[in-house]
Amino acid sequence: MQVDHDILIIGGGMVGAALAARLASAGLSIGMVERGDKPTAPEGDYDLRISSLNVRSLELIQDGGTLLPEDRLCPFRHIEVWSQGGGGHSLFSSADSELERFGVFIENQALQHALWQRLETLSNATIYTHCSPVATLAGRGSRFVELDDGRSLSARLVVGADGARSRLRELVGIPVSTYDYHQRALIINVETELPQQDTSWQCFTPTGPLAMLPLPGHRASLVWYDEEASATVRESLDDDALTQAIERSFPARLGGITRITGRAGFPIKRQHAQRYTTNRLVLIGDAAHVVHPLAGQGLNLGLHDAASLADTILLGEDPGDARDLRRFALQRRLANQAMLTATDGFHHLFTGPEPLRRLGDLGLQLSEHLPAAKRWMMRQASGLN
Repeated sequence: MQVDHDILIIGGGMVGAALAARLASAGLSIGMVERGDKPTAPEGDYDLRISSLNVRSLELIQDGGTLLPEDRLCPFRHIEVWSQGGGGHSLFSSADSELERFGVFIENQALQHALWQRLETLSNATIYTHCSPVATLAGRGSRFVELDDGRSLSARLVVGADGARSRLRELVGIPVSTYDYHQRALIINVETELPQQDTSWQCFTPTGPLAMLPLPGHRASLVWYDEEASATVRESLDDDALTQAIERSFPARLGGITRITGRAGFPIKRQHAQRYTTNRLVLIGDAAHVVHPLAGQGLNLGLHDAASLADTILLGEDPGDARDLRRFALQRRLANQAMLTATDGFHHLFTGPEPLRRLGDLGLQLSEHLPAAKRWMMRQASGLN
């Protein structure tokens, strides 16, 4: 049987490119279809799209031979969580979980660029840019994908990694379940008088969390969750007014803000594909699931999908074997549903009525006095359990 590639990946974002690098490094023929441009290396001010990479995600990237730009990432070893106005408080340290670090914060653009650089060194990886799928059909032993530039490609397995609005998922008719939190998150990149060091923190409030993601030097990425109307008004403030609003609402430990370098808002929704697989096709990343971002686990879940799928493919004989794909889908659906449920629970616990918020406070207090539970939680969040 003649096929163009062993694996054809639709979507060249971080999850799709990480899977492509891992499989191509293992010797498989990989095609990757991306509707946009080749990513460029970030320069100057940090991009607004910042993600955390936990231990398991970093292992996947390392196994694929990708080198990350050390000057554009920030390791973090502590996570601090507390509730506004309540007694709940918990501090998690990587040393307590026998880890050197929980992970790193990195710009999405920097990670995607590094992954593409790695792919360009691999002769068995082919990248098709400025094109998208318009049709797909499963044949005997392969699946065909027709692109909008007139090309038709075939592979033993097609992987949908083309995001929350997946065109491939739509083409094969996989429905999704959605939930709208009626919240917006305002991302604000700032420069501060104090260096951010290696601690990420989050304060729960009745209208949504206030979070700080450290960046190298005197920089931080702030995430301000709020009800839609309030968040929309805040997005329109000029820099001086927004600075004053941040300094009134965020903890003083942030340090004085010397400059706002960028801002953007987006709505908060949850989404889950009703199934991950069909004949010689599988969904991963945001094409399969979108979680509430309050725990910063969205990208990690997608990269864990990629790591598990890579293991499944490399241990099997046929990448599109239906039994192997069903086993992968069951494993990942359980893990992803657990995170969807956990983040949904945290949201409703701390933004719900007063009795629920008191229960959330109690939970944080208890976790602080249960070291074994804290270790389990952090190893779970790191993808190690």
